[in-house]
Amino acid sequence: MTFSRPNRSEAILARNRTPNSITTISGLCATCTRECPGLCEVGKAAYRGKEVLYPQPFGAVTAGSEKDYPIDYSHFNVMGTATGAWGIQEDSDQAIFPNVSTSTSIGVTMNQIPMELPLVIGGMGSTKIAADFWAGMATGAAITGTGIVIGENVCGMDPELEVKKGRVVRSPDLDRRIRDFLDYDEGQGFIAVQANVEDTRLGVQEYAIEKLGVKVVELKWGQGAKNIGGEVKLNSLERALQLKSRGYVVLPDPEDPKIQEAYKKGAFKEFERHSRVGMVTEESFHRRVKELRQAGAQYIFLKTGAYRPADLARALRFASDAKIDLLTVDGAGGGTGMSPWRMMNEWGMPVVELHSLTYQYAHKLKSMGKHVPALAFAGGFSSEDMILKGLALGAPYSKLIGISRPAIIASFVGQNIYDALKAGKDIKAYSTYGQSLDEVFIYATELQQRFGKDFDKLPPGAIGLYSYYQKLKQGLQQFLCGLRKFNLDYVSRDDIAALTKKASKVSGIPYIMDMDKEEAEKILTH
Repeated sequence: MTFSRPNRSEAILARNRTPNSITTISGLCATCTRECPGLCEVGKAAYRGKEVLYPQPFGAVTAGSEKDYPIDYSHFNVMGTATGAWGIQEDSDQAIFPNVSTSTSIGVTMNQIPMELPLVIGGMGSTKIAADFWAGMATGAAITGTGIVIGENVCGMDPELEVKKGRVVRSPDLDRRIRDFLDYDEGQGFIAVQANVEDTRLGVQEYAIEKLGVKVVELKWGQGAKNIGGEVKLNSLERALQLKSRGYVVLPDPEDPKIQEAYKKGAFKEFERHSRVGMVTEESFHRRVKELRQAGAQYIFLKTGAYRPADLARALRFASDAKIDLLTVDGAGGGTGMSPWRMMNEWGMPVVELHSLTYQYAHKLKSMGKHVPALAFAGGFSSEDMILKGLALGAPYSKLIGISRPAIIASFVGQNIYDALKAGKDIKAYSTYGQSLDEVFIYATELQQRFGKDFDKLPPGAIGLYSYYQKLKQGLQQFLCGLRKFNLDYVSRDDIAALTKKASKVSGIPYIMDMDKEEAEKILTH
């Protein structure tokens, strides 16, 4: 079985010249002719070099791993029942799916944060595509009562950033992003501000807490898509010089006169800005948590990536000892698509393996009498069945599911529809439903009634995200109704079954043929 698709992908605009004749180990064409213009990853790298590391066109796409992992969430099925009801009266007139509650709450140190849906949009930082569609995502998260995290480097990338004595004193971009959520905040969900090495040095979280009214902050160890810091492309020498002066790693060196000359001659068109990787220690972690609480943070989260099991154990134990409010565990293969392509496919712990270990470690801590923070599982989730499976796999500790690419997609589709309708374009995918916003967006009328004259102020992307979330909500309600569970608190590991013995061994979830053996035997022999 081949797990990877090496050497070619639409994500990097590379392909094989002979797609029906490929060497499986390397992904190269079985016969490579010298007349080939350079179509595959190797050939394209011969003239575009490191540019081929990243999904293309960079900043205008989202991309996810193409790797076929040995186990994923499709290797589990949701197991319903024909008897009973949990969280509602055992009455067929009452136990209907619209009566299922999808709400939850998280929080340890302060009052719990109520949420209408168990969803959080993770770490939307300084990348172009995240910035372009931020308003839709943030406003959409607010009006659906869910969570969203402002990712790394937003302040550092703000052209209007003002810094005094090495600390942020003004960042219009961060202010705008926070307001996009808070202006529509109705008391459910949250907006959090994340920080990496550069953000921490700039005092971004302290600024957000003290000046912008933020209550929730997130420490960042990493993410599932890559094991390096964040990166973006810069299309001007002036911008490259500005960001290097702010302490970022910029490649090639924009201060080098030879590099400047080459750029002006058109030898290359973009610079790369990279963030540093953090150096985690138990002492520094607890020191930072203490600093943030002293600064006024009401809730503190931690996000960790698809690192090796020992690092996962560190994340859980440190989070437990510090009594933080939420730990997000992001598996390999996810991300928004700005990560190096090979890295996105070939590094780290895949989601089922990582989340299964997370459950095991959390359960171990619980058996020791330790605090277990609420968990958020992330890494490629996009549908209601996956959401339920993730919550069940980590139950009772998993409370939220983190998403990224689906939120961007829903937001930019909403914007695309609005732009097409405004321009009078007849696009078949939309015109099938009508020619007006009310006709194309199924929830437009509902939102118009809810917001009245302020409806026109909603970013179109927010309507897209709201619509997508309503699909997830009803789908989740239907699955839960089939389980006869009318509240997320009743979700358990017994709600899913492994379809293969390998999936069962990794996860600890029973193989489907072994489920209910004792109960079935009692029923049959009663």
